[in-house]
Amino acid sequence: MPNTKSAEKRVRSSARKQIANNYVKTRLKTLEKKFRGAVTEKKADAAVSLKEAISAIDKAVKTGVLKRGTADRKKSRLTLTLNKSK
Repeated sequence: MPNTKSAEKRVRSSARKQIANNYVKTRLKTLEKKFRGAVTEKKADAAVSLKEAISAIDKAVKTGVLKRGTADRKKSRLTLTLNKSK
């Protein structure tokens, strides 16, 4: 339980930020899953879904949801997956 007004406000604001961050993280997981599905089914739109996933990852870094190193690692692994499937 927060003891001061400012602590109460921090609880409320961190709850709002948590909801927004969870939305972004869930979207990233969905895009990654969509990409991996396209790669396993040998679809031609795998490159397009990779581009969407990389764009979303970069936006997550810009807003502070992901760290830069984590994003770089994810992008690298997704790109390697696409290149191996070709």
